[in-house]
Amino acid sequence: MTLLSAARDGFAAAFGYPPAALWSAPGRVNLIGEHTDYNEGFVLPFAIGQRTVAALAPRADGLVRVSSAGAAPAGEFPLGGLAPGGAAGWAAYPLGVAWALGQVARRTGQAGAEPAGRPGFDVHFASDVPVGAGLSSSAALECALAVALNEVWRLGFDRARLVEAAHLAENDFVGAPTGILDQSAALLSREGAALFLDCRDGSWSHADLGLGTDRFGPGGLAVLVVDTRVKHEHVSGGYAARRAACERAAAALGVRALRDVTAGQLLAARDRLTEEDYRRARHVVTEDQRVLEVVAALRAGDHAAVGGLMSASHRSMRDDFEISTPELDLAVEVAVGGGALGARMTGGGFGGSAIALAPAALIPGLERTVAAAFRERGFGAPGTFTVRPSAGARRDE
Repeated sequence: MTLLSAARDGFAAAFGYPPAALWSAPGRVNLIGEHTDYNEGFVLPFAIGQRTVAALAPRADGLVRVSSAGAAPAGEFPLGGLAPGGAAGWAAYPLGVAWALGQVARRTGQAGAEPAGRPGFDVHFASDVPVGAGLSSSAALECALAVALNEVWRLGFDRARLVEAAHLAENDFVGAPTGILDQSAALLSREGAALFLDCRDGSWSHADLGLGTDRFGPGGLAVLVVDTRVKHEHVSGGYAARRAACERAAAALGVRALRDVTAGQLLAARDRLTEEDYRRARHVVTEDQRVLEVVAALRAGDHAAVGGLMSASHRSMRDDFEISTPELDLAVEVAVGGGALGARMTGGGFGGSAIALAPAALIPGLERTVAAAFRERGFGAPGTFTVRPSAGARRDE
């Protein structure tokens, strides 16, 4: 059964009638640029082929009902009564999107901003984006619903406004202190390319990844994902603590955000920061520079340089930002030792996935070697799969 069929059939089973239409949005991997987004820096994610589908139909009674494959029914919610703190668990994500679209409409003077001017809806989600793997399953859900409601409610928002709404939903309704990376990747990505995003002004361009070339032999290059199956939660304290450390460092340095600090300036001001805050800031400052260098390397076709910068990024996250895990470190070590050009953890950290950039011909061997290494260390079996740079959110039928 295809994912679209699963969404369509799941909707009918949950609500007793067929959906009006189907929309979807992708998960993402972040090639480089971790924890730089909320520091107003640079990121370089790309959307992957794994997607979340929203099967949706409007209602005439102002109620919202949400359902998801493999999750308990979330019940009914009055559209006009949605507010931060009013929902818990996975249902907070879609309900937050409905609330946030209204907030953005109100800010921009958009017609239909008030709940009374919008129909309620039933929505069922089906997804093949792994949950808790650092591949942005939450943003895929948010953005699939955002494009659906943008059409059904006739809001006419461009993609930048939808990024704003989905990000507002995650920050203010769900309570996860994330930046705009995930939602931007889900909404703005282009097939075959990474999204080079400036998180200060929201401007973006695309950088072709060149993974389909024969530069490294038959089949070219591929990106392997190693899902450690160590779950993470952005609402938990580790992520928020890292963000708070960055904000303290920026304040101590007298700048709006760490985006405004060079490595030399940070070193010169080291005695103004605690040792921990200095290391947190050093990761962000050097990671911003690595993003710029990776973009330049991609545009020059220098994938070996890209791989080296990916591995340097992982060391920085492991040692300075301290968001890696033994499983992620092992995946990176084994991948590079097995011939990958570079590897790094991807996502917010504390679990999730690592990615490796490697000649496609080596991928089967890397998968076997990583699985064997995890067994030898007594870790649970990882999931491994390749991803291709894919398009952003869309209406499917």
